[in-house]
Amino acid sequence: MLPLATTSLALLTDLYQLTMAYGYWKLGRHKETAAFHLFFRRAPFGGGYAIAAGLDDVAEYVRRFTFSDDDVAYLSTLTGNDGKPLFKSKFLDALAELQLTCEIDAMPEGTVVFAQEPLVRVTGPIWQCQLLETPLLNLINFQTLIATKASRVALAAGNDPVLEFGLRRAQGMDGALTASRAAYIGGAAATSNVLAGKLLGIPVKGTHAHSWIMSFDDESAAFEAYADAMPNNCVFLVDTYDTIEGVRRAIDVGRRLRTRGHEMVGVRLDSGDLAYLSIEARRLLDDAGFTAAKIVASNDLDERLIAGLKQQGAPITVWGVGTKLVTGHDQPALGGVYKLAATRDANDPAAPWQYKIKLSEQSIKVSTPGVLQVRRFIRNGQFIGDAIYDQQLGIDAAPTIIDPADPMRQKSIHADADFEDLLVPVFRDGACVYDAPMLSAMRDRATAQLAALHPSICRFDNPHAYPAGLESRLYGLKQRMIEDARAATVNIDEG
Repeated sequence: MLPLATTSLALLTDLYQLTMAYGYWKLGRHKETAAFHLFFRRAPFGGGYAIAAGLDDVAEYVRRFTFSDDDVAYLSTLTGNDGKPLFKSKFLDALAELQLTCEIDAMPEGTVVFAQEPLVRVTGPIWQCQLLETPLLNLINFQTLIATKASRVALAAGNDPVLEFGLRRAQGMDGALTASRAAYIGGAAATSNVLAGKLLGIPVKGTHAHSWIMSFDDESAAFEAYADAMPNNCVFLVDTYDTIEGVRRAIDVGRRLRTRGHEMVGVRLDSGDLAYLSIEARRLLDDAGFTAAKIVASNDLDERLIAGLKQQGAPITVWGVGTKLVTGHDQPALGGVYKLAATRDANDPAAPWQYKIKLSEQSIKVSTPGVLQVRRFIRNGQFIGDAIYDQQLGIDAAPTIIDPADPMRQKSIHADADFEDLLVPVFRDGACVYDAPMLSAMRDRATAQLAALHPSICRFDNPHAYPAGLESRLYGLKQRMIEDARAATVNIDEG
């Protein structure tokens, strides 16, 4: 969990969330019960999956949610187009007294998730659900994006450790801490970010930069001085002037280290032809008797470059990945959304849910009605399909999963398959009931979840589509609602 600011964060929202909450309140509808879902429409980076992250920060945010006196005072200064107060004072009083009573269910961090599946479900008074939209998207979107990127980098690296080196290029201080956290969940072994190490318990790693070498008269003197200062942390950066000569000089210093009872950890390559240079460095190190010395590579790496270097036989054993990891370089945002899916009378908890649907000219943007859950089916330790189902309609013992974007893609699940419902309780009646695991356990979960997928789903290019879609009853309901809504629109137009 990241340490959130000590000030109130209730205003970490878009203005339209407050104007809608005000509208519900003014119409007397603010206590109406609603169900919202947070999900994404396409897996990031052109891949076949994502890794859920950010829930711990969501729980902390909701636990501390309150409108302070300063917040209310600021809102009282906002005006409409007529220059008059935007919000009535009684509404601001209601905000000052507001205590969240929502129920929140979510996928644990480190869970593999697919397009259209709810990562978070929020049910409760509609104005409260509305006020949570923007902060939940902020907390889930970025961390899920970076955890997914890290998992792709870790998959490319195989059994080699990945070090997250992105602090200097991250999107501000908060972005740096958040990225370090999410990258660790996704599969990074350590970070260069010392504050993240202190606050989050992530292992920290680091060596020296080119400026250390340049501050001395020659490279050998720089290596020797570093070995004297840090004999138990000697990874020498060898590409300041001439990489191959740098490796030879590192070997000379490594020999002197051995006479003092220490061992050179390895060398780092940060420029040039990493495949060729790593092969030559490995040859020199092995010939000199440093067979255990590591070769660390950096220099704007990502999963595709790492995979390419692996294919060329580069004997790199540690990968330092910075900018392209912590910024989600080739996709700067996940694109998660938060949509209303059902409402019901707050005065009658036993009343049936009234389904809601949003239409669009783009089929991918047509929302799914209901109070949704995701059931993952498992056989012999492997994931075989996910069914999104409505809790009111239920789900068959042997369901059929239908892709909402392509109804010809269907998968029938046998009744003897094992299963797990992925959304777990986080808040009940405003109280947190979720016992968050350690960050390392989230990382282990992500690793285990990826191992339970067929490798074709994890391909970087043209991944196989995992069977994830709507349970047949829910699919039928959605199609009927689409037809009814379109028919009503036609009737209105004709009238």
